[in-house]
Amino acid sequence: MHLYKYEKIWLMLGGGTLIVFLLIIGVSAFAMGMAPPSHHETLDPQKVDQTVPFNEPGLKQIGKNEYELVMISQAFSFSPGNIQVPKGATVHFIVTSKDVVHGFQIAGTNVNMMITPGHVNRITHTFDETGSFLILCNEYCGVGHQAMSTTIEVM
Repeated sequence: MHLYKYEKIWLMLGGGTLIVFLLIIGVSAFAMGMAPPSHHETLDPQKVDQTVPFNEPGLKQIGKNEYELVMISQAFSFSPGNIQVPKGATVHFIVTSKDVVHGFQIAGTNVNMMITPGHVNRITHTFDETGSFLILCNEYCGVGHQAMSTTIEVM
């Protein structure tokens, strides 16, 4: 098959770009350890209520203006609901699911996680503005999904 000069050039540029892209992804994923978190911390989803720290969900102060919020997501609710934190508080969220895959998104922030049964998810956020922040499930989890939400009041 005959290829023209410009076809060869474009094929080499396209192939070279593809190779460079795959090398960058490979180096990022393996050599630099950049990969999505998984299997870091697991638990039995049937025994969430007996497993520390989920046996006592809620907000606990762990430092000056630093808090740890342990939450459980389950069919159409978050436990605990309606949390209050002071302005400027750094909150470490620790979340798991008892039953199915749920989402965990705090509207107006960059906090967004997928909560899977048997996995413990952690994320940290500092609330610099006062107001009410909606926590909602952004993964379809069943017929009551649209009602699955709670709020964080920052005072």
